Amino acid sequence: MNPAPHLVLIGPMGAGKSSLGRRLAQARGLAFVDLDREIEARAGTDIPTIFACESEAGFRRREREALADVLARKGCVIASGGGTVLDPDNRALMGQRGFVVSLQIDVDEQLARLANDRSRPLLAGPDRAEVLTRLASERAPLYAEIADLEFSPTGLSPADAAVRLADLLDIHWQRPVAPAAAPESP
Repeated sequence: MNPAPHLVLIGPMGAGKSSLGRRLAQARGLAFVDLDREIEARAGTDIPTIFACESEAGFRRREREALADVLARKGCVIASGGGTVLDPDNRALMGQRGFVVSLQIDVDEQLARLANDRSRPLLAGPDRAEVLTRLASERAPLYAEIADLEFSPTGLSPADAAVRLADLLDIHWQRPVAPAAAPESP
C-alpha cells in the first residue's frame, strides 16, 4: 500500500483519465484537476495554440510547472496528460506525492475513442495508428515504472470503470491521515 495525498491517473491519450478522474474525485469528495485544462487556464489559450507558438518543449515546460504546483496542494485526483511521464522529474514527483494508477488500453481502443477528436496536436498527421503505436512503445515503460496500480477500462462504461477502479483503490490506496491538533497548554 502506498500512502499518498494525491491520486494520479496516467496513461495514453483516450484512456479515460479525465472521465474516470472526475467520477473518482466526486465519489471520494476530493478536488479534481485535469492537468491539460490547468495548463490551458494558466496560459489563457488551448494546447494546440501552445504547441504552435512554443513547440512541444514549451508545452512540456508549462506542464512541469503546473504538475509541481498541483502536487503541492491539498490532496486531489489528477488526470495527467499522456506525455507527462516523459520528464524524469515529473515521474519522480508523481511517485513521491501520488498514488499512481496507469490506465491500460490498446491502440485499436485509442483509435476508436479518439476517432472524432481533432484537438490533439500529436495526432494532427495522417497516420494516427502509427503515431499511437510509436507513443505506446515510448511511453508504456515509463507508465509501468511509476505505476502503483495498473487498470484497464476497456469494455467498461465510464461509470462501471470508475466503480471497479474505486474498489481496487479501497484495497491499494491509503490517504495519509492529517495529524491531530496538539492539545493546548494550560
